[in-house]
Amino acid sequence: MSLLDDVAERDGWRCWVCDEPVDPDMSVNDPRGPSVDSRTADRKAKVTERLAHRGCNSRKGAVKVVVAWPDRLYVGEPAPLITVADRLERKGGREIVGRCPTRQDAQEAADWLTDRFSRLVPGLPVTAGIEAGGGQFLLILATGRR
Repeated sequence: MSLLDDVAERDGWRCWVCDEPVDPDMSVNDPRGPSVDSRTADRKAKVTERLAHRGCNSRKGAVKVVVAWPDRLYVGEPAPLITVADRLERKGGREIVGRCPTRQDAQEAADWLTDRFSRLVPGLPVTAGIEAGGGQFLLILATGRR
């Protein structure tokens, strides 16, 4: 098996940048084709290579990668998730990543965060919690490490 196949199998044939499926039969020269992305130069990172679409991988070389929050979620002051992921992976602990006007909005966002982080940082046990305060609901991501 090649490095591409190993990385793709581990990542479930999903692009780590856009979280969309990657077609294993697409040409590696096509923008929607598979490529291996060295996500970080940090030697301490648990996962240094990730699967990405060729276009997502090329584009991130020109601009900083942003994992977009879905438009369907109602989240105020959403945190930049790549930065949060790097910090939680490096240090552990917990971070407030946004605020929502209702508990239902917060629960939908927490469910999405838990699912997205399972693919964004595989192997890092991240949980999403909700805390009420000041008439709003805070979204909190936490790891078991502190």
